[in-house]
Amino acid sequence: MLEYDIAEYSQINPDLYRRELRKLQAEFLKLQRWVIQEKKKIAIVFEGRDTAGKTGSISVLSKYLIPEHVRLVKLGIPTKRESQHWFSRYEKHMPNVGEIVFFDRSWYTRALTEITMNYCSERQYKYFMKNVLSWEKEFSKENIEIVKIYLSVKKDIQKKRFEKRKNSPLIFWKFSENDLKVADRWDAFTFYKNQMFATTSSEKSPWVVINANTKMVASLNSLRYILEKFEYPEKNIPKPKKWSKGMNIYNLKINGVKFENLSYDQFKVLSSFSDE
Repeated sequence: MLEYDIAEYSQINPDLYRRELRKLQAEFLKLQRWVIQEKKKIAIVFEGRDTAGKTGSISVLSKYLIPEHVRLVKLGIPTKRESQHWFSRYEKHMPNVGEIVFFDRSWYTRALTEITMNYCSERQYKYFMKNVLSWEKEFSKENIEIVKIYLSVKKDIQKKRFEKRKNSPLIFWKFSENDLKVADRWDAFTFYKNQMFATTSSEKSPWVVINANTKMVASLNSLRYILEKFEYPEKNIPKPKKWSKGMNIYNLKINGVKFENLSYDQFKVLSSFSDE
């Protein structure tokens, strides 16, 4: 398991974020063209607690990719048969030649939410933990590369995001009472998360932990990590810039109201409430 965090991004504001993102998205398109031309296969797994920003990060990363060569896999509640044949549930969704596949939650749901909430048995959990790396290794024989990203969010940030969802006229549907049940088992989830990192992080496909307390920063770090991992033609990842804390150059919107010319400290306090 490793942590990936570009320090310069901690001081970024929405305007600078958009400029940085555009450069990295253009670079990601270069990577995709290489995947298509060289018939590569890449599976990118996003895991994390509710509200960590998995769906949003995938949306940002995939926005300008060529649609015919990228897929999103976001499976719902498993059937009884799927629960009993867990690996088979995901095998059919792995990338084809020249394709990038994003998993918005993955087979690792068994190691996190399923066992935390008793949706699977202890026997099923142990079987998964014992066999998942060998199962992934079989895909490496098919030249499928698996990238495993875990978005990490603090408890108080998760609570704020739940409240925002619950009270929003636009995203209230993202909130469910079951989300709160999972959040109530925070410590149990943490225990199983650490077990997952310790047991299922391999040299070839380690777990990469990215701080997701600020969604903009999480998206940039996720994108930059993926770009740095692969070698593709005309690779030219821009170096992250240093942004001054002292300048009043920070802007954001909260419930549609724009706040301009904020200092870095003001921006940092208000950013968790931002519409971005």
